[in-house]
Amino acid sequence: MGLNKLDYAIIALYLAGITLFGLRFRKKQRSLRDYFLAGRDIPWWAIALSIVAAETSTLTIISIPGLAYDTNFTFLQVIMGYVLGRVVISFVLLPHYFRGDLYTAYELIERRFGRGLRSLTAGLFLLTRAAAEGVRVYAVSIVVSIALGTGELASIAIITALTVIYTFEGGLAAVIWTDVVQTAIYVGGTLVGLVTILHLVPGGWPAIHAAAAAAGKLQLFDFRASYLIPYTFWAGLIGGTFLTTASHGTDQLIVQRLLAARSQKQSMTALLSSGVAVFLQFALFLTVGIMLWAYYRAPSATFGKPDRIYPTFIVTRMPHGISGLLIAAILAAAMSNLSAALNSLSSTSIMDFYSRLRPQADEKTKMRLSRLATLAWALVLFALAWIALHKVGRVVEVGLQIASVAYGALLGVFLLGVLTRRANQIGAMAGMALGFTVELYLWLGTTVPWTWWVMIGTTVTFAVGWIVSVAIEDSFGQSNRIPVDPDRRNSK
Repeated sequence: MGLNKLDYAIIALYLAGITLFGLRFRKKQRSLRDYFLAGRDIPWWAIALSIVAAETSTLTIISIPGLAYDTNFTFLQVIMGYVLGRVVISFVLLPHYFRGDLYTAYELIERRFGRGLRSLTAGLFLLTRAAAEGVRVYAVSIVVSIALGTGELASIAIITALTVIYTFEGGLAAVIWTDVVQTAIYVGGTLVGLVTILHLVPGGWPAIHAAAAAAGKLQLFDFRASYLIPYTFWAGLIGGTFLTTASHGTDQLIVQRLLAARSQKQSMTALLSSGVAVFLQFALFLTVGIMLWAYYRAPSATFGKPDRIYPTFIVTRMPHGISGLLIAAILAAAMSNLSAALNSLSSTSIMDFYSRLRPQADEKTKMRLSRLATLAWALVLFALAWIALHKVGRVVEVGLQIASVAYGALLGVFLLGVLTRRANQIGAMAGMALGFTVELYLWLGTTVPWTWWVMIGTTVTFAVGWIVSVAIEDSFGQSNRIPVDPDRRNSK
């Protein structure tokens, strides 16, 4: 059926409207605190929705239905770990972020260990976040090229350029408040899509449920003990917990939002409530995938890639107007995630590197360079997305794999800092180097599922870091530790 003028008008209206909405916040950006932390004056519910939007990229909306199309509901076991990981962060890491006046997660590492390790952790974040985000931007091109008929490269350029405009001008405040709007759009659009599919499948939900149950697609739990299966209960709960503790507790993309809250209590409320929302959201996207299977009853290879199934259905089977709304919803998720990545990459570049190299630079200069860093990272992500055009399979798993390679080493270092008193910078660096090496080996040289990588990397980093630190202290009679000052509190 394809899109018509009404669909194109809805898409164009969304793209123009969200860009103009984001630009409304440019006049409020008077300092780095405004640009990177939104003045630390964002209510908890907006931060919660922004966290959900930040981890719900186009990967989620198009790839999770494709995953369910080929499998079942067992991916939700990983999401259970996502919820548990948030509880761990709330009590283990979050209190440390609200001691002092931090702008990035990696300032905590300097305060505990020293400058060298701060640079190492911040640098690792920049590399892996850029790589993972490049895959996510590529996922946008799948949707836009199917919907608008543009080339994939042109599709990437369009979305990147529009997102840069309001992120460049409005900073984190624009990112968070556009996230709130975009979350409402893509969740609402997906619900409309779900109802539409129900009406297109003969027999409606009873027929879908019966067919899916007979095919084993309603399975939620898998208690098999094999570590080679990625979505068992054990891999999901344990792996998901470690992954989220790392991604939401050590990754500047999420930590930056937590630091923008008015208080530690509000930050915790935002984090925990976002877990409930994410669980319901993934259940929704998996349900859409099962319903698409019931509608098509064809191998996913028929569509080229599983990631193309949902966008193809939207463009070819949805009524006009609804199809335009759903394409706009997918673009909303893409732009919210991209804007979050650009602002977090910029904040880490300026606060963790430039500000330390040029401490005498004034606020005006840093603000100008922060915007330029946003633009520079947009060009980097565009280039990485172009590379991903020819290298990527199922995008959601590739994105999670790239992130998981670094998360174990990062989480291991953070846990060394907050859970031990004897760990020192040299030991932590040694642990981080070996932990990252092990994760690279797991990725490139083994068949161990990605759901286990963060746990393994964290364990190796923590164990080696602690052993080396103790050995150094025992050998030289002193430690390289920089203790956390418990009396430093949030200045706000």
